[in-house]
Amino acid sequence: MIHSISAVTFATHDMAVSVAFYRVVGMKLLRGGETASFTTFHVGPGYLNLILQPTTKQWSWWGRAIFYDSDPDALHSRFVAAGYRPDTAPRDASWGERFFHITDPDGHELSFAWPLTVSLRPQPTARSAGC
Repeated sequence: MIHSISAVTFATHDMAVSVAFYRVVGMKLLRGGETASFTTFHVGPGYLNLILQPTTKQWSWWGRAIFYDSDPDALHSRFVAAGYRPDTAPRDASWGERFFHITDPDGHELSFAWPLTVSLRPQPTARSAGC
């Protein structure tokens, strides 16, 4: 039985630009950085990796990664203040989450969401509490 996603790896043509973008999100840089060919950020119990690819390597739409953030409105405001243009404004969805979409500098679609009701919010486990 699968319990979680350990990591997601996104390709990038410009590591410095991508690292700057994900720092606005508030992810903690674990290794790598602006001049590295591979960078890892801590995301909740998992990881988001960036791997540098040559500009000759192209990709097209692949889907959307969805992240929980306890304050999508504040994150949206941080993106705007940093000069990014989110694809949508934060809004409440019929499925019970407040969310917005943004496309990262390499074309990866991201959604940042949080459940609207307390009963739907992720509950910390003994293992994750205090981490």
